[in-house]
Amino acid sequence: MSDSTEDVRAYTVRLELVDEPGELLRALEPIADNGGNLLSIFHERGNVTPRGHIPVEVDLEATPERFDDIVDALREAGINVIQAGSHTYSESLTIVLTGHIVNTDLSNTLSRIQESTAANVTDLSLSAPEGTEDVSSARLRLATEEGRAAATLQTVRDIAEEKDLRVIEPLMGGGAA
Repeated sequence: MSDSTEDVRAYTVRLELVDEPGELLRALEPIADNGGNLLSIFHERGNVTPRGHIPVEVDLEATPERFDDIVDALREAGINVIQAGSHTYSESLTIVLTGHIVNTDLSNTLSRIQESTAANVTDLSLSAPEGTEDVSSARLRLATEEGRAAATLQTVRDIAEEKDLRVIEPLMGGGAA
């Protein structure tokens, strides 16, 4: 094995778990199986993500190679990895989606945005004044990696077009008015 103790580093992995018995253990197994040393676990059982899952932050030690294996193993096990290692979300976008948001599966829309982009849904506000069967709107705050805002916005546009939703976009800085 080429791992040496000098290469061991601390990492943070942010996960989103279904609120069911055994899910935390299922998420920790790939870490142990791939040589990660647990430092701490912050299980936010009182909070839920926009998709209704439980956020969990795991601090661990591993070599860079083992850490990559851990993240891959978590994803292969079906664990939703929101953030791994040193990825930082330094840009924020706020958009509004309108249309039949509930009927087109809001949870699926949020999942696809997070899975298809380098973004994390950090805030969600849903308004359905005429009930969930009618037109509604959702304000989403997305945190994305630096330089990825335009690509994230394009992905949101593509998903919205497929679901016949309208996107009210943020003003992007730069040009003269």
